[in-house]
Amino acid sequence: MSTPPALAWSVANCPIGRAMDILGESGTVIVLREIFNGVRRFDLMQHHSGLSRAVLSNRLALLVEHGIVARVAYREPGDRERHEYRLTARGFDLQPVMVALADWGGAHLSGPDGPAVEVEHRGCGARAHVALVCEEGHEIDRLRDVRTRPGPAALPFA
Repeated sequence: MSTPPALAWSVANCPIGRAMDILGESGTVIVLREIFNGVRRFDLMQHHSGLSRAVLSNRLALLVEHGIVARVAYREPGDRERHEYRLTARGFDLQPVMVALADWGGAHLSGPDGPAVEVEHRGCGARAHVALVCEEGHEIDRLRDVRTRPGPAALPFA
């Protein structure tokens, strides 16, 4: 068996590893799910997600620190100022990741009745899915037709 080419590259600056440093914390993707679904206020998010206040607070702070969500002040009449959390452009760029996770979970972890949630195109109501498309515009149907290669920031494995 030949040696996989990926063993020649360092993983020190791997984009997947860097993304998981943020998204891989327990509960972070759940917080993003809530915000993508329009649940933006802390108390509602905590109640709906089931996350503890401490975990939710920490995950929201992490997402704010990395520019994925913004903390926006609001005030209900007669109440003190509070904050809600809204996706930034960087946060919206995670939507295909969230759709891919929902598709994978629906296909592989749902019961016999199917997935509990589906993503739809607002324009026509059809289900929406993530597709792989190369820079030349070719939609990639066979997932085995993609592979990794060293990028411009690749470092040799020491």
